[in-house]
Amino acid sequence: MPDPLQFVAARMCGLVNLDKPPGMTSRQAVDIVKRLVYPAKTGHAGTLDPLATGVLAICVGSATRLISYVQRQPKRYRATFLLGRASPTEDVEGQVTLLVDPPRPSRAEIIEAAARLTGEIQQRPPAFSALKVAGRRAYDLARAGREVTLAPRPVTIHALEIVEYAYPELTLDIRCGSGTYVRSLGRDLAESLGTAAVMSALVRTEIGALNVVGAWSADRLYRDNVHDWLRPPVDAVFGLPTVCLSAEEIKAVGHGQFVTLGRDRQIEQPESGELAALSSAGDLVAILAARGEGVFGPRINLLR
Repeated sequence: MPDPLQFVAARMCGLVNLDKPPGMTSRQAVDIVKRLVYPAKTGHAGTLDPLATGVLAICVGSATRLISYVQRQPKRYRATFLLGRASPTEDVEGQVTLLVDPPRPSRAEIIEAAARLTGEIQQRPPAFSALKVAGRRAYDLARAGREVTLAPRPVTIHALEIVEYAYPELTLDIRCGSGTYVRSLGRDLAESLGTAAVMSALVRTEIGALNVVGAWSADRLYRDNVHDWLRPPVDAVFGLPTVCLSAEEIKAVGHGQFVTLGRDRQIEQPESGELAALSSAGDLVAILAARGEGVFGPRINLLR
C-alpha cells in the first residue's frame, strides 16, 4: 500500500467555502464547482434558497462522506424581515399581502419576544420547503394549491439579536443549530407580537469553521487555482474531539483496522463516541468510532 498521506494529498478532496450570490440555486453552485473538479464527486451541505446569499459549503471528493458533519454544525445568519406583511412562502418570493393597521412593536417588545424564542424551541417548518409529505415535497403540494401543515420539530436558537430596526424593516443576527428555518423564525417572532413578517434578505455568515469573510465568489474559481480555494477536510468536522495518530496507527486505520488509544493520549471524551483522527501535520485521515474501552475503529476512512 502506498503512503496513505501522499495518497490523500494527491486527490481532489476538501471543502469549498462558496459565497453564493442572489438568484443562484444551490444546485447551480454545485455544478460550477463540479465542472472544475471533475471527475471528483461534489455535494453541498445545507441548501440556500435563491433569495439567500453567503456561505454555501460544498464538499469535494471523499470529503462528500463528511456532508452530514457539516450540516450539523452551528450556523449564523443575518436576516432582514418586513413587519406587517405576510406571504405563503414566508418571504418576498411569494405574493406579499399588507396587513390592515398592524401593530408596530417597539424595540423593547422585540427584544423580549426574541428572548422567548432562544434556546430549544418547537418550530413549524414552512409549507414551501423541501420536506416530504407522504413521499412528496411540501413545496410541490403547496404550489399545487394543497393545504400543507407540517408538524413542529425541535430546533436550537443560540442567540437572536437585533442589528437594526426601523419599522417595518427589522434585521436580526441569528445563531442557530441545524434544521432551523430562518423565515419561519421571523414568522413566529412576528406572530408573538400580534403581527406578521416576511423575510426580504438573508445572508448565511457562518457554518462551523467557514465564514463569509473568507468565502470565494464563483467568478474567482478556476481549475488552475483549485488548491487556493479547496479547504482541508478537517474543516468539515469543526468542534469534533481530535486525536493525533502515529504513522503506524494511520497505516492500520488505512487498512480498516482498530487502534487502541491509551489514557496517555489525553483524549477528550466524545459525547457522540466519535473522534477526528489527524496526522502529525493536522490532516484529517478518518472519523473513528468507539468500539470498546479505549478501542476505536474507522467509521469514515479518507485513506481509501
